[in-house]
Amino acid sequence: MADQNPEGTFRVIDRRPFTSEGELRPDVVQEQEREAKAQAAIKEAKEKAAPPPPAAPPKETPKKSPAFENLVRMIGSNAAMVLGAYADPRTGQPVIDPEAAHELIDMLDALREKTVGNLAPEEDTMLLDLLGKLKMTYLEINQALAAQMAQAQPHPKPKK
Repeated sequence: MADQNPEGTFRVIDRRPFTSEGELRPDVVQEQEREAKAQAAIKEAKEKAAPPPPAAPPKETPKKSPAFENLVRMIGSNAAMVLGAYADPRTGQPVIDPEAAHELIDMLDALREKTVGNLAPEEDTMLLDLLGKLKMTYLEINQALAAQMAQAQPHPKPKK
């Protein structure tokens, strides 16, 4: 191995980043800039190479179910029947049973609560409309029955 220094003396290279005045040496500043650019290029390459995060798949809209619609209509028809919408075929008089109507309306409410997010938009609209109509009719029937009961009650005579 040949000695590169013919005189046999040592060569000293100052690798300190600061000058004797305390300022950064120009070659250190250039080295830092090169390293920063290299790091930025590596980071940019990684970002381009990395696949984008998977987007959430679009939520599939549920399909209409004729069986579900028939179930809702059947319960709704029964509720309407006991709210006086249909006449009893034997007597010809409307059937009014507020307690039965309340139970059927509660069933439809429970059905809606348990199926939130799983109904086709048409099914949800149909169920909401039906519930709204049945609840309004129920309130009207109850108010009419209460007024009828109030009129049927004998008024007490004032005491003298």
